Amino acid sequence: MIQAHFDLSYPGFTLHAELQVFAHGVIALFGPSGSGKTTLLRCIAGLEPTAKGMLQVKDEMWQSGDRFMSVHRRPLGYVFQEASLFPHLSVRQNLEYGLKRIPPEQRRVQLEQAVEWLGLGKLIGRDSPAGLSGGERQRVAIARALLTSPRLLLMDEPLSALDAASKREILPYLERLHGELDIPVIYVSHSLDEVARLADQLVLMEQGRVVASGALNEVLGRLDLPTAHLDDAGAVIEAGVAAHDEEYHLTRLDFSGGSLWVSKVERAIGSVVRARVLARDVSIATAMPHGSSISNILEARIDEIRDEGPDRVNLRMSVGSGKLLLSRITRRSRDQLGLARGMEVFAQVKSVALIA
Repeated sequence: MIQAHFDLSYPGFTLHAELQVFAHGVIALFGPSGSGKTTLLRCIAGLEPTAKGMLQVKDEMWQSGDRFMSVHRRPLGYVFQEASLFPHLSVRQNLEYGLKRIPPEQRRVQLEQAVEWLGLGKLIGRDSPAGLSGGERQRVAIARALLTSPRLLLMDEPLSALDAASKREILPYLERLHGELDIPVIYVSHSLDEVARLADQLVLMEQGRVVASGALNEVLGRLDLPTAHLDDAGAVIEAGVAAHDEEYHLTRLDFSGGSLWVSKVERAIGSVVRARVLARDVSIATAMPHGSSISNILEARIDEIRDEGPDRVNLRMSVGSGKLLLSRITRRSRDQLGLARGMEVFAQVKSVALIA
């Protein structure tokens, strides 16, 4: 586990955050600007020495009472919003700077591994990082952080300074790291799309406090949290690639709640992928629809209904074993259909986004 609680006050802002998460995979700190995500990350890094509290990473106490492990002694890597590369060093020398911080016998990540994971083979010979694109610079910065063989990797909105094209370029590398690394990553973001694509656990922050944390879809599926009110509220479903329809250029994804057809994806049969289904793209029927253009229809049970403003409601539904789906419909539709908790219904999924 990673366990922490911190108290820190600035003029106009107070952090009072308690954190308890599993020390594996990607742990996303999510919330609006000013909610305290970066401040909490800086406390974990030891960059806020006046913060009071406790931090334990697995079996090692980094901070408690009068004990405070200084920044340079904490075995972590930190990736900032802006790639802070050394302009006077070559790309290789920037990478070696991270490597040289660790004695050879303690290195768990080798230069060749980091270069392969981040796709830096064509960049490592550059004499300077000056000519690199934003996405390339950030990939070098991530590789340099990994070469310190950290026990914990901190990433503070690493995509926020990039344009849309650079974000699309770097996201597949982050997904690959997610599968390759046995290093927990705490990832700060205010983009729900990034979180849905990368995270295993989600920590939701508001006004300097942790308001919820847990497995990604458990938190996204809670209608009492701010995430349920967002325009892009929805659920993430892990499914297996089951079949490709070459004639119609589609792929069928199977999971415990049924099947979803999506635009064809170049993944091998049996691959596990993530699909994101937005609440606004799910309509409800009380009987099996016939003669509809919507091909993704799932049997579901309504677990909860909550008002969403004066005209709409949010529904949380169970589909299959442990899978959740959200739907946002009008209050009128709820009343006309007589929807209530515990009802068996048919969820019509108008759109599915394959995100990983």
